[in-house]
Amino acid sequence: MNRPQDILTNLSSKSNQMATTLNMSGFANKDSLLGTDEKSDNVMNRTIGLDNHGLVSLQLQIIKVNKELDLHTRLLDNIDQQVDSTNSNLQKVQKKLAMLNKRIKSGCSCLILQPYAFLAYLIVFFFGH
Repeated sequence: MNRPQDILTNLSSKSNQMATTLNMSGFANKDSLLGTDEKSDNVMNRTIGLDNHGLVSLQLQIIKVNKELDLHTRLLDNIDQQVDSTNSNLQKVQKKLAMLNKRIKSGCSCLILQPYAFLAYLIVFFFGH
């Protein structure tokens, strides 16, 4: 008779499992995207032997890469917006085509019957007298 309590407990445990899974996958995705801390150690090793000119050069390269990534992000966002717009336009056209198709199918029987009705009229008109 504790059915609502059982449902609540079940949902709570499922929620905790999903949160744990999402958090773990988030860390895995972060590591795959950003890499582990070994890369930061590698960057530190690269900068150890550099003088001021070398450090400035490295910083400029990093700034250029960041600007390029920002540009690509904006381009991808623009493409995403265009795809969304095209998708909504396509859905509108598909709805209009579906309505047109329904009209044609419902009107098709009338179009087929019209020549037969005209033929029957001609037969009655010419041979009925």
